[in-house]
Amino acid sequence: MNMNELIYLLFSQCSPADSTNPLCDYKRMNITNGATSSIEVTEPGPGVYHAIILLLLAFVFKLALAVFTFGMKVPAGLFIPSLLMGSIMGRIVGIGVERFAYSYPNIWLFTGECVNGKNLITPGLYAMVGAAATLGGVTRMTVSLVVIMFELTGGVGYIVPLMAAAMASKWVGDALGRQGIYDAHIALNGYPFLDSKEEFAHTTLAADVMQPKRNETLNVITQDSMTVDDVETLLKETEHNGYPVVVSKESQYLVGFVLRRDLNLAIENAKRLIEGITGASIVLFTSASAATQNLGPPPLKLKKILDMAPITVTDQTPMETVVDMFRKLGLRQTLVTHNGRLLGVITKKDVLRHVKQMDNEDPNTVLFN
Repeated sequence: MNMNELIYLLFSQCSPADSTNPLCDYKRMNITNGATSSIEVTEPGPGVYHAIILLLLAFVFKLALAVFTFGMKVPAGLFIPSLLMGSIMGRIVGIGVERFAYSYPNIWLFTGECVNGKNLITPGLYAMVGAAATLGGVTRMTVSLVVIMFELTGGVGYIVPLMAAAMASKWVGDALGRQGIYDAHIALNGYPFLDSKEEFAHTTLAADVMQPKRNETLNVITQDSMTVDDVETLLKETEHNGYPVVVSKESQYLVGFVLRRDLNLAIENAKRLIEGITGASIVLFTSASAATQNLGPPPLKLKKILDMAPITVTDQTPMETVVDMFRKLGLRQTLVTHNGRLLGVITKKDVLRHVKQMDNEDPNTVLFN
């Protein structure tokens, strides 16, 4: 029996015709409650207790497999195992409550809600609620989880207990740890992810985070004075995602930003397709230059790949604003300027390290893949 079939079996409600299902091995009888009330109660038979033992073993086995297989490059999944484990425990709890109702049918908790000829306890509903609670605690989903469970069951009357289970599981999970399983896995793999739910309430400035620091050398490309060999050397010696383009290394006036992959592709295509391009050719990010008047090899014009309006901030911009920009705009880097002069670059990894440092965590312990 696969997991989907087992979940369906745990969600289903027993009927007198289910004679082959061990979960439905009940002894049915009627008990008179008062003068007019007749309540049908069901005492679990030996098949139910045997099924509970098997379900507990399946729960332990599935829990161990889920712990070891999540994150591996195998199609093990997380949704179905979580639903299965929750439905197993929910079904067992439902059977226990049902057994309690059978043992004490006349207490106030059951007499006020019982209907003639109907079962008071539905273990299948407990399995649904348990599945929703487990999946909600693992993933921290709320509204979407209730919608998923409603689509699975098709029962409008189950929305209220499902909502209660989803919210309770999220509150308990947040009390134990704010990260869901996917957030924790992102941090474990070292992906540069900024959580939009976390607030940054510190007074640091962009100048405190930018790289390099003041009076340190910044890897830049000039708009009309570097050769193809100079650019290729810069690409080999550094691993940056992109490079600022400035008027000159002395003035540092910002012209734009060019991506590393665009530079590599443009130089490779130019050497292959444009006649006369050599390592001594001047790389131009402008329309015209005095270098074009020389008698040397023809220049390589790369103005088309230049982003002339990159996202920039000033050195006095609060880091709270910078972090908000990275979250909402999905930036990988932003340039730091002062009166039009380039001072440095802030990448998403720099922001993450700074956030860790401000939260009194060691930024060097975080691996960024």
